[in-house]
Amino acid sequence: MALEAAARPPEETLLFWEREQARLKTRVVARDTEAWQRDPTFSGLQRVGGLDVSFVNGESSLACASLVVLSYPELKVVYEDSHMIRLKAPYVSGFLAFREVPFLVELVQRLQEKEPDFMPQVLLVDGNGLLHQRGFGVACHLGVLTDLPCIGVAKKLLQVDGLENNSLHKEKIVLLQAGGDTFPLMGNSGTVLGMALKSHDRSTKPLYVSVGHRISLEVAVRLTHHCCRFRIPEPIRQADIRSREYIRRTLGHPGSQAQRQERSQKEQGPKARPKSSPGSPADQDRPPEDCDRGPSTDPKDPQPGFQEQPKAQQSEGTGHHEDSVLWPPSAWLQSPP
Repeated sequence: MALEAAARPPEETLLFWEREQARLKTRVVARDTEAWQRDPTFSGLQRVGGLDVSFVNGESSLACASLVVLSYPELKVVYEDSHMIRLKAPYVSGFLAFREVPFLVELVQRLQEKEPDFMPQVLLVDGNGLLHQRGFGVACHLGVLTDLPCIGVAKKLLQVDGLENNSLHKEKIVLLQAGGDTFPLMGNSGTVLGMALKSHDRSTKPLYVSVGHRISLEVAVRLTHHCCRFRIPEPIRQADIRSREYIRRTLGHPGSQAQRQERSQKEQGPKARPKSSPGSPADQDRPPEDCDRGPSTDPKDPQPGFQEQPKAQQSEGTGHHEDSVLWPPSAWLQSPP
C-alpha cells in the first residue's frame, strides 16, 4: 500500500508547536515528588504504567495505542486498554508528541474515569524526555499533561546537543558489563540529558533513559532497571506486545475494511485484570534480547543520519472520532488547570 504522507505543516503550525513546547516546559519538575521515590526499595510503589503505539503492517496511518498497568514489584499486568487510532498529521522531527500524546492522554483519562483504582503511580513511555532538541520530548509532554511521574525510555540515541553515536560512544557501551551499569549522556552544553543503561546482563544494546516529569534522573534509571526482565522495561514491553496482539485480533480476520473497523470499535474498551492474573502467553519463554525484535522496524527508532524517524509516516486522529481532531492542533494539548 502506498504511503499517504501528509504535507509538512505550515510554518505557523511549527511555530505554534514550538511555543507550546516552551510554555509546557516551564511546568516540568525534574526532581522526586513522591515518598516512594525517596525509598531505596521503592516501598509504597504498587502500580507502574507503560504506553506504546504499534502500526498495522502495510498501513501508513492506522495504528494501535496501548496502556498497560503492572503491579510492582511483581510486574504482572493488572489492567490493559488498547485503542485503534487513525493518524492524520505528518511527522516532523522534534514534534513527536503532537502526533501521539493526545491518544496516550486519552487512554490515561479513560483509566481515571473507568478504573481509578488502577491508576499508575508512574508512567514509562517509549521515547525521550529532557533528552530532546528543545528539552521537551514526548515523556515530558505526557507527564505534564497527565501530571503523573513519567520516564522516557528510548532504544536508540537521539543525537542532540553534540551527542553522537560515534566510536567514543560505542567504546563506552562496551564498558557496560552488568545489568544496571550506566554512563551519563552529557551534551556540549555541559548538561546531563539522560543516562545510557545496560538494562539486562545479556543485553548488548543500552537503553537511553531521561526524565519526563516529577522524577529525578537517578530514580528514573534505577526504576527502569528494576522493571526490566529483558532488555525493554516490562511496562513498555507489555504495551507493545498487547498493542500488536490487539491489531492481530481486530484486523486479522476476513471481511471488508469497513467491517473490520466496525468490529474494532465494538471491541475497544479498557480491561481490568485480577491482580493475580498472569501476563499474556506472548511474554512467556522469550529470550532476553527478544525485545530488540531483530533489525528494528519500529519507526520510532532514530535511524542513522536522522535525529528521529517517522513512524511509517503516521499521522494523527482516532478511528472512531476523527472529526474531533484539530490540525493545526490549537485544542489538542490544553494543559491541566
